[in-house]
Amino acid sequence: MTAVSPRTARLSGVAKLAAAMSVVVIVLAGIWVSGGLITNDFGLSMALTALWMALAAVGVAIVAWRRPDLRLPVIGAYLLTALVVGAYLGRSMFIDDEVNERVVTVTPKNVLLARGSFESVAHSAAGTATAIRTGAGARVLTLTNFKVDNGPDLRVYLVAGPARDESEVDEFEDLGALKGNKGNQQYELPRVLDLDRYTTVVIWCRAFSVNFARAPLR
Repeated sequence: MTAVSPRTARLSGVAKLAAAMSVVVIVLAGIWVSGGLITNDFGLSMALTALWMALAAVGVAIVAWRRPDLRLPVIGAYLLTALVVGAYLGRSMFIDDEVNERVVTVTPKNVLLARGSFESVAHSAAGTATAIRTGAGARVLTLTNFKVDNGPDLRVYLVAGPARDESEVDEFEDLGALKGNKGNQQYELPRVLDLDRYTTVVIWCRAFSVNFARAPLR
């Protein structure tokens, strides 16, 4: 039986770690490209993501067959990545996140700037978006009686233009991550933001470049 030197063992360990990390990076990069960059159509992006995962599985199987010493790290990295991504996407699509913040309301001191109702684009939605200038001079956007289908990496955008589909979500101000796909919530508006130009609130899925819903402000 041939003894393995410590240096050889270290090199073997480094190679296995590098192989595992490469699988993680390549799989995630492929999901990002196939799901978010190639198309803005949600159904097609899901199909391309599934196709990419199948191709990645074939690639991992080939590496594992040709390099038995890397079989465990590459297969393990692929399965772990697929599990984490699947759990993230599944949770965000099938479990609601409900919030109930105390939001600013229109009063004699809190002035209504604009208001609009949410309309479905790629996903069902309801509720009211309201831009208000408070008595203290701050400007906020409130979402009330709000609900939309949940999804991964949802953001609240104020878009210049009607944003009737993904192609019209070009110039926008990102107000931050959607706090919940259900319930009342509030977001600060930048002081320099021109509400005469940025006239549509959009719930945007950044992971897959999908316009979930919009609320034209008037």
